[in-house]
Amino acid sequence: MLFMTNLFITVFAYVIDRVFGEFAFVKHPVILIGQFITFFEKRFYQDSILRGVFLLLFILSITLALSFFTVQVLTLLPDFLNVFIISIISSMFIAHNMLRSAVLGVITAEDKHHAISMLVSRDTKDLSESDIHKAAIETYGENLSDGVIAPLLFLLLFGLPGIVFYKTVNTLDSMVGYRNEKYENYGKASAILDDVLNFIPSRLTAVLIMLLGKQKNLFAFYKDGKKHDSPNAGHPITAMALVLGVQLGGDTSYFGKVKHKAVFGEGRETIEEDDVHKALAII
Repeated sequence: MLFMTNLFITVFAYVIDRVFGEFAFVKHPVILIGQFITFFEKRFYQDSILRGVFLLLFILSITLALSFFTVQVLTLLPDFLNVFIISIISSMFIAHNMLRSAVLGVITAEDKHHAISMLVSRDTKDLSESDIHKAAIETYGENLSDGVIAPLLFLLLFGLPGIVFYKTVNTLDSMVGYRNEKYENYGKASAILDDVLNFIPSRLTAVLIMLLGKQKNLFAFYKDGKKHDSPNAGHPITAMALVLGVQLGGDTSYFGKVKHKAVFGEGRETIEEDDVHKALAII
């Protein structure tokens, strides 16, 4: 019974996100999570793994307490209203509408360099049009996992607290999970937990991309996908490359320094605008 309720909530939440996207009239819960993280960092930051563990536990304790409290309060309502409200709340943690709009906005923008710079951390000033298309497709492939499939999976299995738990860890990783002087130790616990939580969703996303792309070998992505620095990001990116028949990845410039990255896929090196549209058609 609980699983069927979660299944209905998951499907309804996804439909709400696809149809309505972000609700501009309310503060997004991920922004609130980010504010909690900033609050802790301003007062308790220390270059240590232990302090990073405290950050993780502090933020998770707040968000999970709020989510469980919300679930308990909503049980006082009629079942249909309970499910409806939880579905609306859950839809705010799913980013498919926003992701597709952002990627589509890159290829329709007058200044594609500026548009892609809003989505990626690589240097964008000197990117060719093909490189811009490549970055857009990589962004879409990778974020299909942590922005769509993973939240839906945690919602399906664990309800509202599950999707809140996942997005809290994912937000922590996006804010402090960097391998630099400031966050190497402080963000390590958040980064490791994020990798663990995304292990299954990233591979599931890759299989779904291969399936929707009508590929005969659904697991062909693994050969190149495992070459990525991230234990997870390379799999959906490689799947997208194989379905589109293009090469993704390769050497990329970050903050003025070229980083040698693996190549994903074995197709064309030149990536056209039509390839981005084909990627966005994989829903």
